[in-house]
Amino acid sequence: QFQLVESGGGLVQPGGTLRLSCRASEFTLDYYAIGWFRQAPGKEREGVGCISSSGGNTKYADSVKGRFTISRDNAKNTVYLQMNSLKPEDTAVYYCAGTWTGNYDKRLVCNPPYDYWGQGTQVTVSS
Repeated sequence: QFQLVESGGGLVQPGGTLRLSCRASEFTLDYYAIGWFRQAPGKEREGVGCISSSGGNTKYADSVKGRFTISRDNAKNTVYLQMNSLKPEDTAVYYCAGTWTGNYDKRLVCNPPYDYWGQGTQVTVSS
């Protein structure tokens, strides 16, 4: 079954770091632009950032710019969300989503609709 699977979430203290992974099951992630989203309890889902299939283009929400970095390792069929200087307001369930754009494509897809979504991974920032 084609799906995306997130991992790497957990509990971290303010100022700490986490790296989330988004892996593809049963298909090659090389051809997909990826977006990262998060949803906190009682709040709407918001975009965190996105990366092109080529990996050469990225875009970030103002709330995470300078703290979060999206990268991809197509050899490992994985996209990463590196989160540094975490704040309590970063607490949320984080999701990745992917849309086919073709290999080595520079286009960003930062908003739905997407072909696939992951099930989410919980990130809690608390002392």
